Amino acid sequence: MENAVAVIRVSTVTQSMRGDSPEDQKQQIERYAQARSIRIKKYFVFMDSASKEQQPVQEAINYCIKAQNHIQLLIIKSIDRFTRGGSSLYDLMKTRLTKHGVKLIDLYGVISNQSVNTLEHLSVAYSWSVYNPTKKTELLEAERGKDEMRDIMTRMIGAEIRYVRLGYYVRAAPLGYQNQKIETVHGRRNILVPHPVESKWIIAMFRLKAEGFLSDHEIVQHVNLSGFKTRRYYVRDTQDKRKVIGYQGGKALTIKNFDRLLKKPIYAGINCEKWTANKPVKCVFPGLVSIDLFNKANKDKMLICEQNGEVQLIKGKAMLKRFVKSSKTYLYPYKRLVLCPICRQPFFASASRGRLGIYYPAYHCNKRGHYYRVPLKKFNQTVINFLSRIRIKKKYNSYYQKLFKREWKQKQQLRNKHRLLIDTRLQEIDTEIKLNLEKVNMLYSKTALSAIEVTIGQLEREKKKLQAKRSITLKNARNDKNKHPQISQPSNQIPTHIINDHNTVSRERLFNYLFQTLPTYEELEKFSAKLNREFTIHLGQEKVMQTA
Repeated sequence: MENAVAVIRVSTVTQSMRGDSPEDQKQQIERYAQARSIRIKKYFVFMDSASKEQQPVQEAINYCIKAQNHIQLLIIKSIDRFTRGGSSLYDLMKTRLTKHGVKLIDLYGVISNQSVNTLEHLSVAYSWSVYNPTKKTELLEAERGKDEMRDIMTRMIGAEIRYVRLGYYVRAAPLGYQNQKIETVHGRRNILVPHPVESKWIIAMFRLKAEGFLSDHEIVQHVNLSGFKTRRYYVRDTQDKRKVIGYQGGKALTIKNFDRLLKKPIYAGINCEKWTANKPVKCVFPGLVSIDLFNKANKDKMLICEQNGEVQLIKGKAMLKRFVKSSKTYLYPYKRLVLCPICRQPFFASASRGRLGIYYPAYHCNKRGHYYRVPLKKFNQTVINFLSRIRIKKKYNSYYQKLFKREWKQKQQLRNKHRLLIDTRLQEIDTEIKLNLEKVNMLYSKTALSAIEVTIGQLEREKKKLQAKRSITLKNARNDKNKHPQISQPSNQIPTHIINDHNTVSRERLFNYLFQTLPTYEELEKFSAKLNREFTIHLGQEKVMQTA
């Protein structure tokens, strides 16, 4: 009785469930082996494409050619289950088996291991006189398998590309969406619709970013408190794709992920990818946010323009940026808002180290053929002195006071909502801890008990962090009562809380309100900067506010 190895292959996990399943191939191979008294020593099951250069069946071949395994046959259902890499790869793998005395057999009888010697009648044999009469048929079958794969992929991918360019969606749904089939003039096609839970997180990200009241870090915290988690997906065994060995995802939002999600035009109903030739295409379904809201949230990064039915996506060097992202931007709040008086370009900012190791932060301009430097404290105080002397003209006063009050109220509403989310999450954590503690009394497995202990530990740590955030939020709320626009300063003065706002977006908006063009440092120092028509500079003797 000969020993054999059986190779079973399907291209995907889906095919294993719905198409030519591994169980079907296994039954056919077992029937074939029983009828010929062949003992199958081992089964190799592969769920991978055989059109790649790295062939999945190589593992089975390596097993067969080891002498200690004593394998004489390798059984496959058909040549296209063995490889779809064409005649060259097929011939290479079969030759390798033949050299080690292993025969390749298929269930359909296409492969023959018979050898014919054209000089047998003379009792002489050469390498060129011995050949396999079915080799040409086998090579043609291998090429047919490769051509069939190419034809199938061309029809399928070609149709999908066409539908993508018509505005439909054919890939896995992005975070915030879910796929839905609808009847269209092009047949039953796939579109994206809002996910009942995830879409709220995405919309909140764009809305909060566009409003500009919160920093990126605060927005990320706010969305995480709303329950944000990345999608979980299974990690499968590389050898057997049916086996699930773990999962990934289920993580909270980070600054990096937040920035990446904001730049996706699909959330505005615009698709731009390889299948659209990297050109923006307006989808047949509405986005989660409007194009206007998308542009506001991506003010310095990306812009979607729609003219005469055509969509343009402007990004990269085409976008004029006022700010350079830095982890220390908060130390130099006016770095890109006040210009050098010599070259009228934005200042650089850094801290030089003295002989005693003390750092001296300053704004400076020293890379354009001149040197101009102002210490940080003096620079910031000069800006604050100028802003505190700006007054709103009488006929515009009521409008701007309403505007300042509205912004203050919006900030308060966001902070109250943030505090409410923290309280809700704290209640959820207490409930989860209580439920896990109840499980402890019902479990006896050490593994299960240790897993619950880890879970309770994670919940306790999260609870401590949230309690710390809650105390900070309450402290800020008490301080905000003293920052209401109806304060003791003159009613036509810019409110202190707006001048001292640390949010870069809010600060940029303030400068756009106040100045015709960005001022230079000397213009601020001499009170000669050009203000918009609604404002004037007051040079009275009242006490000037100090830097926050």
